[in-house]
Amino acid sequence: MPDREDPGVHVLPLSVEHGGRELTVSPTAVETERGLVLIDVGPRGAVGSLTVHLESLGYELADVWLVVLTHHDADHAGALAELLERTDAAVATHRAEAPFVTGERDPLKGSADGDRYPPASVDLELVGGVRIPTLAGPMEILETPGHTPGHVSCYFSNGALLVAGDALVADGDEPLSGPKPEYTPEMDRALESVAELATLDVEHTVCYHGGYIDRGSDRIREISERASE
Repeated sequence: MPDREDPGVHVLPLSVEHGGRELTVSPTAVETERGLVLIDVGPRGAVGSLTVHLESLGYELADVWLVVLTHHDADHAGALAELLERTDAAVATHRAEAPFVTGERDPLKGSADGDRYPPASVDLELVGGVRIPTLAGPMEILETPGHTPGHVSCYFSNGALLVAGDALVADGDEPLSGPKPEYTPEMDRALESVAELATLDVEHTVCYHGGYIDRGSDRIREISERASE
C-alpha cells in the first residue's frame, strides 16, 4: 500500500475498459491464515489484471478463498463469474445485495454496455458487525447503505483503516469526498452512512474509486458536516 506498511492488506489498482471508457478501480486483497480475502472483483475482463497483481505479491488466483462484495454494481461484481470459474472461492455480500448478484433481480443501475454481467452464486449473506479474522486484525463489516440498498464497507480497527467501497470516493478534485450523487439513488441515506463512518477511528482510507488515501476521521467528519449545512 503506498506510503505506509499495512501488513496483510494490498490495494490492487486496475485500469480496465468499462462502458466504453478507461476506468481505474481498486479491489483490495487481505491476507488471512487460509489465503486471501478479495474485497470486490472489478468489471468484466478484470480477472487477468487481478491475476498479475496477485502474482506480484507471491499469490495465485486460486489462493482467494473468499470474495466480499461491497455491493452489486457491475464495476465491482462484473468479473465475479469468471473468477469463480478459476477458483473455489466463496462469495459474501449483504443480504440486500444478494438477489442482484445471483440474477434474481436486475442491477438497479443497469449495465454500462446494456447487458447485465453474468450472475454468480452467493454463499454467505453479511450483516453489520460480522468480523473476519485476517493477518491485519479483525475485518469488521459495516452496513453503509445509500449508494445501493445493502452497500457495506470494511473496517480494520487494529490499523485504523477503512475500506470504504463507494461510500466515499477519492478520484475527484478533493483528496476524499462523499459518494457521487449521480450514482447514488438514496443520497440522504448515503450521507447518514458517512456520518456513521465519521464516528470511527480512521487514519487511512481505501476507496474503490481513487485507491489509498492518507486521510481519515477528520476529513470524513468534514464531509459529513458540510453535507448537513
